[in-house]
Amino acid sequence: MKKKLLLALFLMVGYCCAFAHEPDSVLVKGYTTGKNDNKNGLHIAYSFDGKTWISIGNEFSFLRSDYGRWGSSKKMYDPVLVKNSSTEWACYFFTEAEHKVVGVATTSDLVLWKPQDYFLYDEVKIKFPAINKALSNAAVIYKQPWSFVQALINHADLEAYRNMLYSVTAQSFAEKNASLKPFNVSLSINMENKKKISDKLIGVFFEDLNYAADGGLYGELIQNRDFEYTSKDRREWNSTTNWKSKNGKLVIESIQPITKNNLHYAVLQSGDEISNNGFDGIAVTAGEKYDLSFFARSANKGSLAIVLTDSNGAKVSNEITIAVNASNWKQYQSVFTAKTSVKHAKLSITAKKQETAIDLISLFPQKTFKNRKNGLRADLAQAIADLKPRFMRFPGGCLAHGNGLDNIYQWKNSIGKLEERKPDFNLWGYHQTMGLGYYEYFQFCEDIGAEPLPVLAAGVPCQNSSHHHQTGIAGQQGGIPLNEMDEYIQDILDLIEWANADKNTTWGKLRAAAGHPTPFNLKYIGIGNEDLISEVFKERFAMIYKAIKAKYPAIIVIGTVGPFYEGSDYSFGWDFASEMGVPMVDEHYYVPPAWLINNQDYYDKYDRKKPKVYLGEYAAHVKGRPNNIETALAEALYLCSVERNGDVVEMTSYAPLLAREGNTQWNPDMIYFNNSDVKLTPGYEVQKMFGNNAGDEYIESSFTLDNTNADIQKRIAKSVVRDAKTGDLIIKLVNLLPVEATVDFKDLNFSNYSIAKIVLQGNPDEKNVKPVTTTDVVLNNKLVLPKYSFTVLRIKAK
Repeated sequence: MKKKLLLALFLMVGYCCAFAHEPDSVLVKGYTTGKNDNKNGLHIAYSFDGKTWISIGNEFSFLRSDYGRWGSSKKMYDPVLVKNSSTEWACYFFTEAEHKVVGVATTSDLVLWKPQDYFLYDEVKIKFPAINKALSNAAVIYKQPWSFVQALINHADLEAYRNMLYSVTAQSFAEKNASLKPFNVSLSINMENKKKISDKLIGVFFEDLNYAADGGLYGELIQNRDFEYTSKDRREWNSTTNWKSKNGKLVIESIQPITKNNLHYAVLQSGDEISNNGFDGIAVTAGEKYDLSFFARSANKGSLAIVLTDSNGAKVSNEITIAVNASNWKQYQSVFTAKTSVKHAKLSITAKKQETAIDLISLFPQKTFKNRKNGLRADLAQAIADLKPRFMRFPGGCLAHGNGLDNIYQWKNSIGKLEERKPDFNLWGYHQTMGLGYYEYFQFCEDIGAEPLPVLAAGVPCQNSSHHHQTGIAGQQGGIPLNEMDEYIQDILDLIEWANADKNTTWGKLRAAAGHPTPFNLKYIGIGNEDLISEVFKERFAMIYKAIKAKYPAIIVIGTVGPFYEGSDYSFGWDFASEMGVPMVDEHYYVPPAWLINNQDYYDKYDRKKPKVYLGEYAAHVKGRPNNIETALAEALYLCSVERNGDVVEMTSYAPLLAREGNTQWNPDMIYFNNSDVKLTPGYEVQKMFGNNAGDEYIESSFTLDNTNADIQKRIAKSVVRDAKTGDLIIKLVNLLPVEATVDFKDLNFSNYSIAKIVLQGNPDEKNVKPVTTTDVVLNNKLVLPKYSFTVLRIKAK
């Protein structure tokens, strides 16, 4: 990569020298176009005479609007570029065609911009006359030194070069190197040169996205079990969604609810029949038992007949008749046994006599993960457990800080009895019952031996929110009012007490009452997610961070540095975290495979004295967003470099984790599923191979290839670690090339060792590939790496 960057810089210098006599200065202005639905942002042009204007970088975008929601917003209208002083520029722009909201961003070099602020234009007219004056002058032109413009040209050229570099795919690389022959690699391992690395490098990130919770990991089989769906969840939804009534009418009331958080319930008259088909059908297995429960009341002793049927109405379980013998709400329970295996069953309820109110109708398989009540879908939970994750981040990223202040995830709403939990809309476009809540998350972490890592909003909602109730400005990050921050901070401190305190404390008592008298031993807590590093954010984060450190100094707080690997939030986020002394920051990036290939030195450059890194969300993305061998091997190759930097990178988690087929908002994902099948991707297999073959000691090693082409060399990767618990030596080898490579181990004699070999191999576009495990002796200390493969050697200690 360094050679190519030098070449690019050389070309830029050559371009610069094309001007035989460089001007002392030129005219500069900012502008935008209506292209890409007004989302291309700020362009900069220069002119020698004020008549002919040349666009830098062919309309390179120096600044884009960060206002509003992704997809529908992020637009820029009528920008004005103003030089406020000798060291600061400002861009003022309208965020919509109606000119209601003004965006403001400042910079010293027109490249790195500080986080944006937004104001209602009516407010700007009165309070900010300088901005109003600038907005009224759309033709602002400045004379600047040619060297200043040349720096902008160089920046645009370098970005164009990087984009070209990162656009290379496995297919295009193979076509360009069609004559490439198999080659040899010499691997040297220096057992004396080693360093300690994190023992928590591979974990998982669970976000309630793609129906990952309700309809996914959460074992509940009934959809809209409590009649609490609303148009906030989805415009066309209401309390009757996913329920069908035989007579076409389902009466919903809220006069006397079970609890204030569960307002709606159904009222059935004698002969009324309602049914629910779960999440695209209820999958049941012959011979398995299913726990039914519901709340009901009847003033005149009603009776309900309940059964599971197939799509034709034929019974697939025993029929249960339950007498509702209380005039107040009472919970009733029973058990179904499936007679037939059916993928698309439905639950049918018929009122036999008298008016009966019913609510919180629940159906769970008895065989949940670890057989827990209100438990998790066993096959999905086991697939996660098989990764051997060292930690789990939850309940989400964007989900945690929500769509506006009212939608910030409140952990207290997710604990306690199910009827007392407070549901909410999911910003990904569906519903959260909170049945899978903080207690269940912590319990699952304990069950699979993973550290719990809850992430909470930093006192601000997502900057991409569609509405902010304080200002009425969509996209404005806003923040919890400062006079309400003490209460919000106390909620976070209460969480730590709930997780860690003795069962006799206020919140420890609630944990014990739920079934866990001993503490969960929480060590990590995330504050913030991909936030705009604005003054609003910084003020509230500092308040939260200082409060946690004062009361619970042992808790490791993980901060945030935005959604990208560079840019304003990344740069200013790192500055802020370093200044605050935050022990760890959460980095996110979704990038092409070629980015991962060309940035294997990304963490080599990190200052070891600054905060540690949690790579909380990452994945390789190619056109169409599949999870295939190409993306998986690029991730494996990059993880080898992360292991090498395991002294600064302490945790990583691929994202997203789960996706329900037919209800997917984001691709690619690690695990896809439907009601009856779990579909593991190549990316999953890579994560499992790393998770099951982790080490806590990194051993220095080096490659020597008989092919000196740099593009070839960077597509071969290795990592050597030792597992201190077992003493095993683990060698990981990645070949992301269209030919095989033969590795010669110079410093090891394998003949006397027991070796387990795992190989994941396939064509770049393959999606259904499984690793093959064998017990091999490496003959003559040589090993062939198949084309497009990831190989793990686990050498058993004597």
